Amino acid sequence: MEALLATLIGEAAERGEIARPPRLIAAMRHAMLGGGKRLRPFLLAETAALFDVPRAQALLTGAALECVHGYSLVHDDLPAMDNDDLRRGRPTVHKAFDEATAILAGDALLTLAFDVLARPQTHPDAAVRVALVVALARAAGVGGMVGGQMLDLAAEGRFGAGGPQTRDDVIRLQAMKTGALLTFACEAGAILGGADPAQRDAIAAYGQAVGRAFQIADDLIDVEGEAAVVGKQTGKDAAAGKATLVGMLGIAGARNELAALVSAARAALSPFGDKAAVLKATAHFIAERRV
Repeated sequence: MEALLATLIGEAAERGEIARPPRLIAAMRHAMLGGGKRLRPFLLAETAALFDVPRAQALLTGAALECVHGYSLVHDDLPAMDNDDLRRGRPTVHKAFDEATAILAGDALLTLAFDVLARPQTHPDAAVRVALVVALARAAGVGGMVGGQMLDLAAEGRFGAGGPQTRDDVIRLQAMKTGALLTFACEAGAILGGADPAQRDAIAAYGQAVGRAFQIADDLIDVEGEAAVVGKQTGKDAAAGKATLVGMLGIAGARNELAALVSAARAALSPFGDKAAVLKATAHFIAERRV
């Protein structure tokens, strides 16, 4: 995935006769290369493998998704949002460059994602490419990641009263902000593979469960982790007054919720039998991670 992302950014820098600003390309590279879990493209590739999708198609789709994820992190780190200085143990893009360059680098990564999804190499059937574009746009947009980020800011009291107050409010926020892209990662594999409705529903249920599990694990890391190990500042959620299930349920309650979500994720994959063994193991990895 690292090599493919480097190639795609390189192609963006060199395509055609129109000059591509070197500083912008450097900021995109800084945002995308040299670290990261690559969990989303991994989930996508493993889900696609259930349907025997050619690896090259899954990887291109995964790279597009990773560009959207990368853009979201660049913007999330900005002073107007979470105001973070570190990402993956390195200066965030606005610290390594400047705020304006970081905003434009995020914009460029977002648009590159849809460029990649629209290419015939991603899938020869234009209808499949359109389905991928629509699904990613919705997962990343107002009803997905961006909308969830807005709710997250409201939870900090940025806009006065009215932020998430109940457990269901927090689950909805996290399903949008974090879960939507993780669910897309799984659903995209099913779209590429021409899955039937029952198979897509099973994959979506798995994606939703691991999406929720990922966010709870992230919140636990923020409470229990060390910045030097995690690669970014910890303890920020409580300081900012963010609404999290860890804050509502406590550490023990959050871990019980995690265990239930892992069980739900595994159960959702039962129609696929042993072919889904890696995805089942991934649900455990997501819940147990420490970085």
